[in-house]
Amino acid sequence: MLELTSVANPTTSFDVTVILDYDSRKRGRLKSLADTGEEVRLFLERGQILSDGDCLLATDGRVAIIKAANEMLFEVRGKDPLTFAKICYHLGNRHTPVQIEDRVLWFQLDHVLADLCLRWGLDVTQVDAPFSPETGAYHEQKNDQGRHD
Repeated sequence: MLELTSVANPTTSFDVTVILDYDSRKRGRLKSLADTGEEVRLFLERGQILSDGDCLLATDGRVAIIKAANEMLFEVRGKDPLTFAKICYHLGNRHTPVQIEDRVLWFQLDHVLADLCLRWGLDVTQVDAPFSPETGAYHEQKNDQGRHD
């Protein structure tokens, strides 16, 4: 069994891969499996949210890399920047985790919120993709190269 207890510095060399969905990446205590089939247990400080590409250190010195699992999401697209900004505001006002890019956003399946987006004239489709929502205003943000800003 692999016990992962702390976040490690990013590295290109790792021993195992652990694929987790977003809800699992928010948990400090978790049982899962590595890509090798080995049982993995997370024992992390509460309140940490793991991101795709984060590395964790095991008690035996090995390094595991976290990969975001595909999960069912709603993808919302809008051509009008103002309408898109307004729907981002309304989803945020409901404390909905969202992943935002240029005039496209994703959130976990919630048909009430999908209907809201449709009523605002946005295109909504269901997709199977990794989910990496915004971490919040007071968390460090990573740039496109995975470095913290």
